[in-house]
Amino acid sequence: MKKFLTTAFLFTLAAVAFAQGAPVAAQKSLFEGQFVAHLSLAIAAAGCGLAQGKAVVAACEGVARNPQAAGNIRTTMIIGLALIEALVIYVLVAAFAIK
Repeated sequence: MKKFLTTAFLFTLAAVAFAQGAPVAAQKSLFEGQFVAHLSLAIAAAGCGLAQGKAVVAACEGVARNPQAAGNIRTTMIIGLALIEALVIYVLVAAFAIK
């Protein structure tokens, strides 16, 4: 799964990098504008969902093993989920900038 996400991220990054230098008179290609924005947002949302799922599973296992630490685990999990979700918001802002 790591290889797939890394390849998808690098593909999106390369597509964005090559889409920037197209001359105005050139014909629009597939890697300009909305396609790249939507693709990068879809990849980021999928990665975010996977990461948040793993974080919640790990937090539940931690609480099951040590119920006294539930408060600390919950606080750490919420901070982690907020940081994971911030990555998708950054991609959304970049997608608006591409359009």
